[in-house]
Amino acid sequence: MPPRPSSPDPARSDSPEAPELDRVEQEAFPRLDARLIARLGRHGHEEATEAGEVLFAEGDRDFDFFVVLDGTVDIVEHSDGTETRVTTHAAGEFSGDVDMLTGRASLVTARVCEPGRVLRITAEALRHVLSADPELSDVLLRGFLMRRRLLREGGFTGLKVIGPEADRDTFRLLELFSRNHVPHTWLEPDAESARALMAGLHLDAPRLPLVVHRNETVLENPSNEEMARHVGLDVAVRTSGIYDLVVVGAGPAGLAATVYAASEGLRTLSLEAVGAGGQAGTSSRIENYLGFPAGLSGTELAERAVIQALKFRAQIAVPVRARALEREDGCLCVHLQDGRQVRGRAVVLATGARYRKLALPRIEALEGRGIYYAATDLEARLCEGDTVVVVGAGNSAGQAATFLARRARRVLLVVRGEGLEASMSSYLVERLQAEPQVEIRLRSRVVGLEGGTEVEAVRIARVEDDPGAGPEVGGARGGPEERVECSALFVFVGADPFTRWLPASIARDRDGFVLTGKDATEAVAGTEVPSGSLLPLETTWPGVFAAGDVRHGSVKRVAAAVGEGSMVVQLVHQHLARG
Repeated sequence: MPPRPSSPDPARSDSPEAPELDRVEQEAFPRLDARLIARLGRHGHEEATEAGEVLFAEGDRDFDFFVVLDGTVDIVEHSDGTETRVTTHAAGEFSGDVDMLTGRASLVTARVCEPGRVLRITAEALRHVLSADPELSDVLLRGFLMRRRLLREGGFTGLKVIGPEADRDTFRLLELFSRNHVPHTWLEPDAESARALMAGLHLDAPRLPLVVHRNETVLENPSNEEMARHVGLDVAVRTSGIYDLVVVGAGPAGLAATVYAASEGLRTLSLEAVGAGGQAGTSSRIENYLGFPAGLSGTELAERAVIQALKFRAQIAVPVRARALEREDGCLCVHLQDGRQVRGRAVVLATGARYRKLALPRIEALEGRGIYYAATDLEARLCEGDTVVVVGAGNSAGQAATFLARRARRVLLVVRGEGLEASMSSYLVERLQAEPQVEIRLRSRVVGLEGGTEVEAVRIARVEDDPGAGPEVGGARGGPEERVECSALFVFVGADPFTRWLPASIARDRDGFVLTGKDATEAVAGTEVPSGSLLPLETTWPGVFAAGDVRHGSVKRVAAAVGEGSMVVQLVHQHLARG
């Protein structure tokens, strides 16, 4: 929980910050009236408290929710090694933030200051309240979300990651934490604070990167799976029993399917390899999504969708990778990379697509060391004040270029074609053309990389007329080369569907996208699948559906993916009804 914002100075109540501070205070720390407390009281019980009593502690999972009835409760944290009081709850106020729903370890400790009484409600009972009582759900969830926003913006230290900038494992851990909203602080190993911390922990030659928790627990270059267990990202996936629906992938399509399925009472599990949101989750600003005229970031969209899904008691497991799909005893069995198996009566494939790579020597060796396929705060922080190059002509490239222009000294947008209008939304084209930090190079491509352990420069060549030239990744005839010193190359040159793990009998088009509905019916003509029996969005395996970017013929837009994810749940119901 973040520090409670200070009240504005009454003498300066006309300052523009005052109304915003008042709103933040009211939304993050509302006081429940007697009517709402009475409704909550049906789901818990009252307890007397004593001074110094700990209601829950940092590191606890599935901890209880408390409403203060009398007395006060201090919220303290020790992420920096010393105790810091972040707020005090008085009568009518409640504890907790979004981790009440995620099941992750608590970031703070709740300790009684002035004795009195509290209303105690278990985490499971609270989830029932949030799904059954819209008014209480609105107040509590708004408070939880605002507290987490304040935490991110308020300098909360969280986990400390000590590792060099140009290190793939450092970037891997920072990406895991950023994509899953785990509070953290990154320190370069030669920074004074990092050296002092390692000396205090008596670490002479640690294996970097290090992850330090509360200046006590030290993990040396942990895997994503080990880190997920430590911070509570992992959930207790049932390997016995059967889910009604297993959703593979938690981008917009997968999250929509998860939310709608769980809200309609289906036992739902969502599996995600890195972090919820998919490619959309890495977007700095989505401005053409219906109902959000001011736009919202992919991170915000993903976080709110996850909270919605958890509110309806879905399970979301991260980081978990699917490696195979089989039919087994009348069910569908998803084999996971860690050896576990989960079974479902239906499966939704929402694995999306993975960005293509440029055909350049050493590009894989420099990934995470200056080669990036997303432009979020994490990547922008690593190249702040530098020159960066963005390759691509679609919306993802345009959003990345406009976002990076706020942090980089110069952004060079390299476009193979003769213009942007045919492949990019007009509002982005206009914004790029008006942005002084952005320079657009048409009919150009990146032909080489320079650098040892990290990107130092790229070589750019003009694309000459060549009717047989391939796509951005292919070998068109080039003109004279130009060397551009830069610290990062951002690549947005199209994407390939993530379908290699699927059995061959799930039909795909020549590019690997999954066939569904009418296309799938034509693909199984003459097989044991009855003619015309497949539902829209259903694959050539009855009971296995596809939604979003992974599907043949899909519209590569966030709203379209959300629509398909929502629609597929009704088709799942039809499949379950036909037995």
